[in-house]
Amino acid sequence: MRAHNPPCPTAQDPDREAAYSLAHRPEQGWSLLCKGVLLFEGTGELLPDGRNVAPRRPLTGARAAA
Repeated sequence: MRAHNPPCPTAQDPDREAAYSLAHRPEQGWSLLCKGVLLFEGTGELLPDGRNVAPRRPLTGARAAA
C-alpha cells in the first residue's frame, strides 16, 4: 500500500502491528496500518484477506461483561 524504506512487515508477519499507521481514529478505537491491516484497540485485527486475528490481551471490566 505504501512504498517506504525500510518496508513494513506484511499482513502475514507476526510483527504486522509494527507497520506504519495510515489512519488512526482513537475515538472509534481503530487504526489502518500499512499493508491493509485494520487494528482494533484491544479487540484484535482484521487482515486484508478478510481473516480476523483474535485479541491477545484479555478484556477487563465493562468490556468483558458486554
